[in-house]
Amino acid sequence: MPSLHDFATWEPVLRLLRAGAPEGQAAGPSVRVAGRIGRHGWSLPLRRRLPPPGRAAQDEDMRDEFDAVTRVQRALTDAGVDDISFTAEISPAGKVELRLLGPSPAVEPGIGTPHPGALLLVEGALPEPWRRLPDPVPWAVPAPSADQELLERTLRERLPDAIGATEAEITAAEARLGVPLPDELKALYRVTRARWEDCGDDYEAAERQSMAVGCELFALDGLYVADASARHCRWEFAAKEAVVTPPDAAVQGLVGSPGWIAFGTNGGGDLLAVDLTPGPRGHIGQIVMISHEENTGATLVADSLTDLVLNQPSKRGGGSVGDQPPAVARVNIRSLPSVDAAAHPGLEVLSIGVWDGAPLSLAPVAELPRLRTLAAYPGTLADPLEIAELTGLEFLELGPEEWRALLRAGAVPRSLSAAAITVHGNQDPLPIVAIANELLALWDRPQIIQTALEGNLSPMP
Repeated sequence: MPSLHDFATWEPVLRLLRAGAPEGQAAGPSVRVAGRIGRHGWSLPLRRRLPPPGRAAQDEDMRDEFDAVTRVQRALTDAGVDDISFTAEISPAGKVELRLLGPSPAVEPGIGTPHPGALLLVEGALPEPWRRLPDPVPWAVPAPSADQELLERTLRERLPDAIGATEAEITAAEARLGVPLPDELKALYRVTRARWEDCGDDYEAAERQSMAVGCELFALDGLYVADASARHCRWEFAAKEAVVTPPDAAVQGLVGSPGWIAFGTNGGGDLLAVDLTPGPRGHIGQIVMISHEENTGATLVADSLTDLVLNQPSKRGGGSVGDQPPAVARVNIRSLPSVDAAAHPGLEVLSIGVWDGAPLSLAPVAELPRLRTLAAYPGTLADPLEIAELTGLEFLELGPEEWRALLRAGAVPRSLSAAAITVHGNQDPLPIVAIANELLALWDRPQIIQTALEGNLSPMP
């Protein structure tokens, strides 16, 4: 196999892109294309052939594309690279100028685009919500319904043939997790350690276990702490979240907690966990569901593991923020009408979206003590240099022109931990990469490597 930096690796992809270029572009002096290929997916500007009427699309309809991309993916694997972007200019005579863009350990891949994703300016830095730990709730106690003896007796009646964990196995699980297991969870695993091999490939036995417990139970060896590190999120999304726990909430609105012990799933991708760090109105040992579709918070399911097994869901609500202004504000043609309307001392995240009025001033939020994230749609700011007054920013997302203005003035906030360049449409990736590298250089971070390759395809017919 040719290597990642051999033109032959890319030739099949480039032939497909040239053949699929829009007619107006193909008729010009050259064809310009750009795309992204990763080990597990790709984004290429291809016009795919439609299947004949009455027939669904099949693998063979995309065989040329699959084969061409697989060639690059194998080279990525050989090079130990997860993802790479590229841009190419192809002349009518078939001459190709190809540029490979990346990778850089300081840059997240773009989503469905050859442009770079978030720039990680400080190594190892995490967005503020991912740094938040639970607030202490010293008055919290187990729910009155928590009854480990009733729980164990009920499960033994439902699962008379189950193999339970030994005390040594439970102790080993606690040592691995670094946290003592609550009594109800110990009682559950004394009845069944939930190992698949204990079922002897008996699917019905596994189903009986799920019905008995009320969830798809993890094996004792599969228990884990669902802290913030277990809930991965890209920087440009994570920085726009906020942790909010109302004073009457049963569950803290965290990304994750060292007190959330994940022990099963609901079968739809959501986790069930025992909560040892409840909210102000919660109980120690309550059962929460951590949604795979959300980045923060969890939903109260049952006041205790006993209640879960007895199918007695909690009747308590999630709490209310009352009249408190939101920590995340969005100014756009559908939401808040001005930056001034978004400003309040507790504001953490300001997102300025599509806007059809006059460009906006950031003066109303200049002295807010908690503002840490600003994302502004290209062209919405009256004066990008006002950003220099926002001294607490850790994440900033702007369009290319706004970034150029800050770079020219030497006004990029040094408080940033990460940044992003918002690109709309089919803009040439090279100028965007140039801006990204300027920003990375300010923090002495690894830049996006550009590798130039030349080659020839056959002339256009």
